[in-house]
Amino acid sequence: MTSTKRAVVWSEEEMREVEVEPPVRPGRRFASGLRSEVTRLNLERSRGMAHEVTRGSAVIFAPQTAPGPAGGTHGNFIEASYRRILARPEWARRLAKVHTAKRQARPAGPDEQVREWRELDAATSSDALLMNVFCYPRVWTAGLRALLGVTADAPVEFGVRARTPLLRGLVDRSEIDMRVGDLLVEAKLTEADFQFGTLRLLARYRDFEEVFEPDRLHMTRRGVRSYQLLRGVLAAYAMGGRFGVLCDARRPDLVEDWHAVIGAVRSFGLQSRLQLVTWQEVAAVVPLGLRKFLGGKYGIEHFSCGCQSESKGLDAALRRRKRHSQEWSGPQHRETCS
Repeated sequence: MTSTKRAVVWSEEEMREVEVEPPVRPGRRFASGLRSEVTRLNLERSRGMAHEVTRGSAVIFAPQTAPGPAGGTHGNFIEASYRRILARPEWARRLAKVHTAKRQARPAGPDEQVREWRELDAATSSDALLMNVFCYPRVWTAGLRALLGVTADAPVEFGVRARTPLLRGLVDRSEIDMRVGDLLVEAKLTEADFQFGTLRLLARYRDFEEVFEPDRLHMTRRGVRSYQLLRGVLAAYAMGGRFGVLCDARRPDLVEDWHAVIGAVRSFGLQSRLQLVTWQEVAAVVPLGLRKFLGGKYGIEHFSCGCQSESKGLDAALRRRKRHSQEWSGPQHRETCS
C-alpha cells in the first residue's frame, strides 16, 4: 500500500508571519574562516609559550620577561622584531594598547600578577602582524621598498595621529596604523570590515565633499561603509601624501570594499595615490626568516612567481572592480574630476 504526501499550502496571512532570515554578507564568512585558520596555527605553535585560550577559542599570548638587556620574548612576535620593538620607546609604547575586550587575563605563571589583555597580545591582531613585519631587522629590501614606493631612509611610525582637518578649525585625532615617509597604511587581517560611520560624522571633515562623491558611497542601515578608509583618504589628501590598504589576499571582501571607496573619489590624481598591497606580496620580498614566520604563524604564503594570481577570490573582486570602473568613468565623470 502506497501513501501519498499532501502538499502543505500556506495562506497569505501565515506567510506574512514568517521571519525571513537576512542574508549573511560573504565578508563575514571570509573573516571567520581566516580567524579560525590563524587561531589553529597559533594553538599548534603555542606549546611552551605563556598564553591562554579564551572562551571564544581566541589565543592570547603573554610576554615572558628575562634578565639582561634582551628583555625576554613574546609568543605573538618573532624574536628579532620583538627585541627591536623593546629597544625603541616609541615602538614599545604600542605594546601597551589595551585590548578592546577590556578583560583581564589569568596569571601566566605562579609568580605573575593578573594583567590586562593588550591588543597586540592577541594571535589575530593586525597591529602585531604589522610590527612583526616592519620592525624586523633589514626588512627594507629593494623589493619591499619598490612594493610600497618608499625610500630606504623613510622613518616608520605606528599609531600615528593624522590630524585631518575638520570644520571650524578642528582636527581629527583618529589613529592611522602606520606611516612610512609619505605613505599612510591601514592594516587588516581578520577584522570583519572597515567599520561604519554616519554621514553626519563624515560631514565634519573639511574636505569631504571636495574629495568624495557622496552618491557613490556604500550606504547601509548602520551608516556609510568603510569609514576607516574614508578617513584615511581624507588624511592623505590633506597632507599631500599617499594612502594604502594592507590586507590578506584571502579577504577579497576587503579588497572589494577598498575599490568601492576608490570609485567614489572625484580626482583621478588622488586615485593614483591610493594603493592596495597584500600580506602575500609583502611575504615574497622580505628576508627568509621572517617569511617562514609569517607562513607558520599566519598561514601567509608568498607567491613563487610575481605574475601568479593572489587568489581566485581576489581575481573575482578585481573583475567586479573593472566592471564598476566602466560604469562610473564616463565622459561626464571625467569632466568633473579634471
